[in-house]
Amino acid sequence: MNLEEYFARTGYKGSTEKQDLETLTDIFQHHIRAVPFENLSIHCGEKITLELEHVYNKIVRRKRGGWCMENNQLLGWVLKSLGYETSFLGAYVFNPQQNAYATLMTHLVVKVIIDGKAYIVDGGFGVSYQMWQPMELVSGKDQPQAPGVFRFTEKNGVWYLEKMRRKQYIPNQSFSNSDLLEKKECRKVYMFSLEPRTVEDFRFQCTYLQTSPDSLFTKKSICTLQTTNGFRALIGWTLTETTYNYKENMDLVEFVTLEDEEVEKTLKEKFNINLERKLVPINVKGSYTI
Repeated sequence: MNLEEYFARTGYKGSTEKQDLETLTDIFQHHIRAVPFENLSIHCGEKITLELEHVYNKIVRRKRGGWCMENNQLLGWVLKSLGYETSFLGAYVFNPQQNAYATLMTHLVVKVIIDGKAYIVDGGFGVSYQMWQPMELVSGKDQPQAPGVFRFTEKNGVWYLEKMRRKQYIPNQSFSNSDLLEKKECRKVYMFSLEPRTVEDFRFQCTYLQTSPDSLFTKKSICTLQTTNGFRALIGWTLTETTYNYKENMDLVEFVTLEDEEVEKTLKEKFNINLERKLVPINVKGSYTI
């Protein structure tokens, strides 16, 4: 494992000497635009493991993506290797269908300290809730980014992340009521504490999320990638391409339904993913929004 190989994977060519916010942001943005958030291994008969070397080989050498425990673990290793002060935190994701936060800590994020200030770096959420810049860990402050306005709120030692989106223009009106489309303008994302975590704290969750019939990740094959002006997502057979437009406060959301034979071709062309095993797409309705 080496940083040069990782940076070749993400296309980052900037400084590796400075441990400042500007460098962190640049490294982070190259990661989210090169490495998809995806769970395709589950639907290809592959097992997802949390050993760092396995994660490195999968994302860097095989040019795949991963979910939060893979993406953020790799990011944490990169930043620590560069000299940043980092630690892992564990979050509980909000479930809009149940209108409640999960009872299982399934989301791993990275905390980075720069000049005494704490930032959350999360390269493993995907779709429209993927932050594009490290977020300062401060309560009640709107933090506008290209995807929308993010905000942390702290209550009794628990931190909450929410995001406010723009209006959406959907040319294909047959998708205007799709369960893949976020209906609320302000959406809770996850909650977390500042208790430091290790990868060991996520081993049970890693197994559960890829095996339980109640898991979102067994119900849907997901691949999402941030672009320079939005993001694209392939969920089951539905390809979504979203273009952010903060100047006119209206995001363009384009949907298309793929045929079986188009799915793997689209993964290659739109996400730069070449699968080694046959993908079985799945999209159980009612449990995922963008």
